[in-house]
Amino acid sequence: MSDPRFLQIHFLAPYTAALLNRDDAGLAKRLPYGGALRTRVSSQCLKRHWRLVEDPHALGGIDGADAAYRSREIIERKVFGDWAESVDEAVHKEVAEALLKAVYGDKGADKKSRQTLLLGAVEIAYLTQAAKALVAEAGGDKKAAKELAGAWLKDHKANLKTMSEGAKLPGGLTGALFGRMVTSDPRANIDAPVHVAHAFTVHAEEAESDYFIAADDLAREEDTGADTIQETELTSGLFYGYVVVDLPGLLKNLGGDTALAGEVLHNLTYLIAEVSPGAKLGSTAPYSRASFLLLEAGDRQPRSLAEAFRSPCKAETGQAVTALCDHLAALDAAYATGETRRVMSLANREVPSSERGALADLADFAKSLPQRLIATEQS
Repeated sequence: MSDPRFLQIHFLAPYTAALLNRDDAGLAKRLPYGGALRTRVSSQCLKRHWRLVEDPHALGGIDGADAAYRSREIIERKVFGDWAESVDEAVHKEVAEALLKAVYGDKGADKKSRQTLLLGAVEIAYLTQAAKALVAEAGGDKKAAKELAGAWLKDHKANLKTMSEGAKLPGGLTGALFGRMVTSDPRANIDAPVHVAHAFTVHAEEAESDYFIAADDLAREEDTGADTIQETELTSGLFYGYVVVDLPGLLKNLGGDTALAGEVLHNLTYLIAEVSPGAKLGSTAPYSRASFLLLEAGDRQPRSLAEAFRSPCKAETGQAVTALCDHLAALDAAYATGETRRVMSLANREVPSSERGALADLADFAKSLPQRLIATEQS
């Protein structure tokens, strides 16, 4: 096996009569590709469901996985919270404004001007401790609070990085996996080692406008017509999705902890295969699981297999797997990059140079990669 620098994960997942990811008009997101319009699920949508799902393989359930929160109201809701009710209003205002400017930039006092920012538990704890210390030192004096808060801000302005200096996961596990961008303090940025593509249907879109009504249970005999008439869009499709994990980058963001990195990859494999994105749960039950999952570990630049579906194929797992395998075989013949492969499939087609297994086998394979990477570097 070559040095496992990258882990690539490809999946095919079927959904019927669902509205997985909507645009600003309430319609399914779309992507033109190969001369045909496809239904799409954005990478943001996929990542959010993987991050927040309550599941036996939830990322937040991993031992040592610090929490993180993405919000414009972290200071108000996480740093101050309930204890702020006992603080003098004027003192609270001065201290809060200083913290808001330190985190969100010069215009941070105005919520509309703030960036939606991800902060880890260690950073929130630091800010909470600072807020309580400033409030206590001010002793209910607004003037003192203003001076103290101003001095604190001068030391911390645009320097979010110092708030988590030495922390293993400054942006929590979420930041360590999916990165963080801080426009007010680029030094606090975190490069994302997990790269997620937009998923799209391997065939042309299949959509319909669903007309529905809501009947009034208390309607009288003389009442006619529906109480509510609405319309929504429903789509069906077999989606191709693609995820890349930069293993050295992941280890770096996790402080070199190979055990934690292994658990992350193990759980992420399960989440990609089993967790469904989707709104309108009550009316569409958009729950599905991947019908195909391919893991590749290697040391060469990753490459998507989306090209296999540039010409739309039938919305059937067997035919989609055949198209993917044919394209993969052509790439192997041309480039001979030698990735080690594990595959789980509901189709009978053999995947080139791969070892077949159940989902648990693929997850264990992913889990072993960080330790293999370290062993290879040390040999």
